[in-house]
Amino acid sequence: MELLLIVSAGFVGGAMNALAGGGSFVTLPALVFAGLPPVMANATGTAALLPGYIMSAWRFRRDIHAPAGLSWSRLLGISLLGGSLGAALLTVGDPQWFARLAPWLILLATMLFALAPSLLASVREVRRPLALSSVFVVCLYGGYFNGGLGIILLAALGLLGQRNLHSMNGVKNVLSAVLTAIAVLVYAAGDMVAWASFLPMALAAIVGGYTGAALAYRIPASWLRGGIVVVGLVMAAVFFLRLPA
Repeated sequence: MELLLIVSAGFVGGAMNALAGGGSFVTLPALVFAGLPPVMANATGTAALLPGYIMSAWRFRRDIHAPAGLSWSRLLGISLLGGSLGAALLTVGDPQWFARLAPWLILLATMLFALAPSLLASVREVRRPLALSSVFVVCLYGGYFNGGLGIILLAALGLLGQRNLHSMNGVKNVLSAVLTAIAVLVYAAGDMVAWASFLPMALAAIVGGYTGAALAYRIPASWLRGGIVVVGLVMAAVFFLRLPA
């Protein structure tokens, strides 16, 4: 039963991340229920969802375009720099600060994502410095505190001029994979990953990531956008309920 729970959570989490985000809301409680301590469950779930990000990005590969005229080399370089600095801050800073800030960021990002099409109607060109700084700040957040990263990335990509949801999801999953890989290296170095639980969950996340990305092509764009907004609001509500005292 524990194995079935782990595999199911990996599949659902991978699919959720492919479509919008929030996969850790499924993997974390499943691993805790399977007997892992919360910290190890968080690290193991994060590591297991990494191959799901990669698979879903590969499924979106034909629609992926870097935002605002940025080259992939520059975009990935910014992601690595922001993610590394965020991870470094995590080792010296107080994670409770970002835990308090996260629900407000997710709520703001959800509102920006919902309003992005109308906002873009009055914007003809996004300046390169704004594009670079926006991606860097989001990646810094992702390296420090991963919660709700998918919604925040989608909002940033929308405000940078992207309108094709398949392209936005593809870019989001590429950047999420880069940021998650940095976190996984930190977790692995600290011996925080339960590899026996990681393997079946990771394999299921691969299937879930591909399935979720394939499903996105069958869902009308308006439904997909509405579903992403709903997921964002739910994530914000969950984080508000989990605010530290």
